Amino acid sequence: MTTTSTDPATDASGHRARLRRRLAEGGPDALLDHELIEYLLALAIPRRDTKPMARALLAEFGGLGPLLSADPESLARAGLSEGVVAALKIAEASALRLLRSKVQDRPILSDWQALADYLRADMAHRAVERVRVLHLNSKNVLVRDELVSEGSVDQAAVYVREIIRRALELGSAALIIVHNHPSGDPQPSRQDVELTRELIAAAKPLGIAIHDHVVVGTRGQASLRALGLI
Repeated sequence: MTTTSTDPATDASGHRARLRRRLAEGGPDALLDHELIEYLLALAIPRRDTKPMARALLAEFGGLGPLLSADPESLARAGLSEGVVAALKIAEASALRLLRSKVQDRPILSDWQALADYLRADMAHRAVERVRVLHLNSKNVLVRDELVSEGSVDQAAVYVREIIRRALELGSAALIIVHNHPSGDPQPSRQDVELTRELIAAAKPLGIAIHDHVVVGTRGQASLRALGLI
């Protein structure tokens, strides 16, 4: 009886070719989350079956979004090489750049969904709280998107004076404040409301409008203006 051995690399290549065809023919939704990560990992580890690793990473980090949003140190602690970490972070950067391009150089309030998609992708799965300020001109076009604070799992320091100073430097006509809740619950806290009202009071005499304060979480987004809190 004669047995033949199969080259694992050949098998992997055939499987990856099938994934490529499905992606090319069916678009982004043709592949499951673990298949997307599997193929991405294969670019960094070409001669290895990356399906088990993809499934394990998604389980460990809690899904596609948390995995791609994880900081490099967390990915390294999970045992990933520099090449694999780079592949994941390149995928995240590419996705964010694509989403950001949809809100640049156009009136941001005219396509709130595009803004919501970008903010969710960038902030919803972060492990610590981050605060960002979107600076708009008189036509409500985004002119600067700045990270102003990064803190612990439940708080980040925000200074009203510094936000207003920066708005004056940039000649901003309006601001949108954005921060995330790592807990996943986007419900604004009392401190969120108080901060926003302080910003409005400081900005109004200078002719700067505070359009909104948006809280982002894995369970959705909350607009303080839509909730009638400002």
